[in-house]
Amino acid sequence: MNLAILQARMSSTRLPGKVLAPVLGQPMIARQIERLRRSRRLDDLVVATSLDPSDDPLAAWGEGAGVSVFRGDLHDVLGRFCALLEGRPEAGTVLRLTADCPLADPGVIDALVQRFEAEGADYANNVTPDRTFQHGLDAEVMRRDVLLAAGREARDAYEREHVTPFIYRHPERFRLASLTRSPSLAHLRWTVDLPEDLAFVRRVYERLYPSNPAFSSDDVVALAENSAPIPP
Repeated sequence: MNLAILQARMSSTRLPGKVLAPVLGQPMIARQIERLRRSRRLDDLVVATSLDPSDDPLAAWGEGAGVSVFRGDLHDVLGRFCALLEGRPEAGTVLRLTADCPLADPGVIDALVQRFEAEGADYANNVTPDRTFQHGLDAEVMRRDVLLAAGREARDAYEREHVTPFIYRHPERFRLASLTRSPSLAHLRWTVDLPEDLAFVRRVYERLYPSNPAFSSDDVVALAENSAPIPP
């Protein structure tokens, strides 16, 4: 099965609590999960947060919303992912997503999984070696055993915090694949790190969601191009 792990925390240094910030009446993470559940290639989804008390509100939200939540180490995020997988033996393929991307595109995720499978890859993403997708549509997919190997062997603090660098830093060992698009939209920023990013996402939802809850990336691009106030 394909298991999506949505990495989330409340202790963002630039915009604390952003994952629960309201977007059109729902927490931002709920809006992202709503979009992710439209993917045809995701079989299950778990929010992976930390055991730090700062993440208690996030865990409580998940419990109340019926969303699976796993809690692990705050700083060793790779260890958190691997500990989650120990309880999910049925998950042969893992997708890593981050909860600061409320405009995530299920179609892009499905295309990435298709590329991963077609290439017989160990790991694939839509970011390296050359980004062509909008910031905020980032996704990674990998074989379970490859992620667990990284968990056993990675020693570098950066590799522990960011989960997958151990894998893509070793192309001689792992078969890597990537998904690109043309023309490139890498200049567009749809991820939420700053207050102005959140304001942009809120405006997108206010304008598109009421008439089309399943609005696409193309709809966002068209809106930004045709409406001057949209770009942050």
